[in-house]
Amino acid sequence: MSRIGKRPIAIPSGVQITVSDKNLVTVKGKRGELKQQVDPDIIVRVDGAQLLVERPTEQQRHRALHGLYRSLLANMVTGVSDGFTVVQELVGVGYKAVATGKVLELALGYSHNIVMEMPEEIEVTTVTERGKNPTITMVSYDKQLLGQVAAKIRSLRKPEPYKGKGIKFAGEILKRKAGKSASDK
Repeated sequence: MSRIGKRPIAIPSGVQITVSDKNLVTVKGKRGELKQQVDPDIIVRVDGAQLLVERPTEQQRHRALHGLYRSLLANMVTGVSDGFTVVQELVGVGYKAVATGKVLELALGYSHNIVMEMPEEIEVTTVTERGKNPTITMVSYDKQLLGQVAAKIRSLRKPEPYKGKGIKFAGEILKRKAGKSASDK
């Protein structure tokens, strides 16, 4: 049995979960509302203050979907109650980030600035302190969307392995390579 799939999801106060007859799970909380279509074979039910995900058989497909949907639903419950945060650092001379409303403007060493419009579900703030790398902080209740946007921002200038310049996640440890060394003659 799936170790993740069989764990019940605790429903915090202020979160309402409804499961329609077509296995559409709707989670409402103080931060927002999320919906997830669940495979018809997987059984989702609310039992008191717990959300339970069950599978009908021990088939490989059912075992895989069991853990998947339990994780997705747990992320939805956490998102609408607490939310998720992603912090990214810009490492490099002259790299800047400025957020005005839902627009993020990045100066990453290209001949032009990159302007990104953020989705409605994501709140973005930037901090630039003297002597420290500029940081981008994104907060959202949708973990999937937040991860997708963070990956897109990182792809604009991935950290390179020699000096470490680029956009990295806060706390991320990069593998560094040694540069060329002078030959002995």
